[in-house]
Amino acid sequence: MGETTTFRIQGIRKSFGPVRVLDGVDLSIPAGKVTVLMGANGAGKSTLVRIISGVYFADDGHIEFEGARFEPKTPAEALRSGVVTVHQNINDGVVADLDVATNLTLDRLSGRGARWFFNPSRVRREAKLAAERMGLDLDMSAKVGDLSLADRQMVAIARAMMHEPRLMILDEPTSSLSSAEADRLFSFIDGLRDNGVAILYISHRMSDIRRLADRIVALRDGRIAGTFDGPELDYEGAVDAMLGRSSNQSQVDVKPAKRPIFEASDLKLATHARPFSLTLGAGEIVAVTGLVGVGKSALAEVLFGLANPVAGEMQLEGRPYAPSTPGAAIARGVYMVAKDRGVNGIVPGFPIFENMSLPFLRHFSNLSILSRSRERTNARRQIEELGIVCRTERDDLSTLSGGNQQKVMVGRWLAMPSRLLILDEPFQGVDIAARRDIGSKLRQSAGDRATLVFLTELDEAFEIADRILVMSEHTVVGEHVNQNPDIDTLLSEIAGKHHHAPRTQDSPESSTEPA
Repeated sequence: MGETTTFRIQGIRKSFGPVRVLDGVDLSIPAGKVTVLMGANGAGKSTLVRIISGVYFADDGHIEFEGARFEPKTPAEALRSGVVTVHQNINDGVVADLDVATNLTLDRLSGRGARWFFNPSRVRREAKLAAERMGLDLDMSAKVGDLSLADRQMVAIARAMMHEPRLMILDEPTSSLSSAEADRLFSFIDGLRDNGVAILYISHRMSDIRRLADRIVALRDGRIAGTFDGPELDYEGAVDAMLGRSSNQSQVDVKPAKRPIFEASDLKLATHARPFSLTLGAGEIVAVTGLVGVGKSALAEVLFGLANPVAGEMQLEGRPYAPSTPGAAIARGVYMVAKDRGVNGIVPGFPIFENMSLPFLRHFSNLSILSRSRERTNARRQIEELGIVCRTERDDLSTLSGGNQQKVMVGRWLAMPSRLLILDEPFQGVDIAARRDIGSKLRQSAGDRATLVFLTELDEAFEIADRILVMSEHTVVGEHVNQNPDIDTLLSEIAGKHHHAPRTQDSPESSTEPA
């Protein structure tokens, strides 16, 4: 029996003013297969998804869904037709002020087929069934806005799964999920595929792509740059097509630390955790990896003055370091690019140059009078050095793509010299091209500071770090110099299959030893 194409997109074009975003896209999405769509930020992925899901209208071209013309006038109409979308922006999939149960059943409480009377017990019963279907263990009465980013993501996915999709679109769905949560989602996607559902999966994570993809489509500059199919998928070829150049990168030129910048002794992040010691040196980039929830963010918060350690002592350039607030950390030259830029980073409505200068307004002031020209000069320099795609530094930050917003967040903290720069998941929701631009800039500017990068994806650590630390159960369980490290040992430590943290013999000056 031949392959059935559920969705066929032909000649789709879309412009916003003079900017052509999609330029004649032809794409088929077969039933019973996972089609992975890869594309750099600004390639047109989000615009294409919004056209399919009824948010935007195409300027030209047409879509066929199961052999019939498909022209949804609203997202609700697309949803009723069986096109179910989980958007990258979690806020598009949940209502923060409502509880979990109401969020999960929201689509049944409104629109066609909604009952006249609200029945709370029926809502909670249906929500509980939806949660169990996804293996979601949450308090149904909890307010979604109070949940963690990962739990909000799971609620958005579970809400989408309550429909009976014929086409399922998932846009970076694992960006905030733990390994166990991602595996649960993958199993559910396997079930949808086995039941003949067409799946369009948008991701930059090679671990996701290798696990799920039946075929890969690369989108570049609003056009399809390559389609990769068959039993042996050409992953590197797909990345090359997406970037328009070879993705082969030389191995990181590992730099030894010049001198200690930061030192922690017998640091304890939780009452149940084993203490550990840590040294970070000038000029080196250290990646901290591990599963979601193992203590990476807890360590970042302690270093940046957002939380106090349970025990232990810290020193910065030989002097005691115990910041009580982020302001105290910044005053000592410790800066942090926080996770979840939408909540902790960008200020919507502010232009790029104001977003960049926010933490350093005194630096851009004379006698308490803010110099806009100095702010704009600083922003223009960072825009050029990081390759930020925008018209001018006056652009509203919220108009930029996700990757360019992240570059602005990184540029904000690179604009001023620091002693310790902390980056918490800086590549979350960022395409490969933007990721490598940011990584290259971090390595070029490492200079005389220490740089600590918290990452869930091991591939990202290999691309950027001189040393890689592994965390599990709120302690450091392994340390590896990034020169042909033992992958099996790394993966074992990440999975929590460890007994003690080894001392890295290649780096005696920069030891990481649990006490």
